[in-house]
Amino acid sequence: MVPVLLVLLLALILFGAGFALKALWWIAIAVLVVWLLGFVVRPAGSGGRRGRWYRW
Repeated sequence: MVPVLLVLLLALILFGAGFALKALWWIAIAVLVVWLLGFVVRPAGSGGRRGRWYRW
């Protein structure tokens, strides 16, 4: 009985890790798109130059 429970627990952990990794990939893609759009849609800075959209 214990080995069956261990196998089921391992399958549950691997399924959860796979789902979490897939969700993290989608989040990373969304952040990448927003980051790239920030270079295209930058506000004009002082003197008519295009400024940086981030603060650092």
